Amino acid sequence: MAHKSLEHYLTEARAAVDVLDTDAAHKEIEAGLASIDVRDKHELTEQGCIPGAIHASRGMLEFLADPASPYHDKRLNPGMKVLVYCASGGRSVMAAARLKEMGYDAVNLDGGFKAWVSSGKQVADFS
Repeated sequence: MAHKSLEHYLTEARAAVDVLDTDAAHKEIEAGLASIDVRDKHELTEQGCIPGAIHASRGMLEFLADPASPYHDKRLNPGMKVLVYCASGGRSVMAAARLKEMGYDAVNLDGGFKAWVSSGKQVADFS
């Protein structure tokens, strides 16, 4: 069996997931779009997050997103539209692709949290 590289998985995910730039994402969040931060907890603690973001580290995402899981986060339900982001977009595009497979309308934040901060958008403390 041929092995797949990281680049292969990223290419597949990018082909499957729509991307929003920071301005479009900000407008949609203001209108009620849920955002999911898939970075590790220490990244959120050190750098903050998008206000109102749901933290679902990449390693726990599927457990938190599946209503049948004992770890399900009740703020997440298949069918809902969600913006997924990480530091720069790699982890989040793969996470968004997985969420799409699970029935979510998932989009990725172009450039991730770094782009959000660089664009001057508000950042919240993570607690």
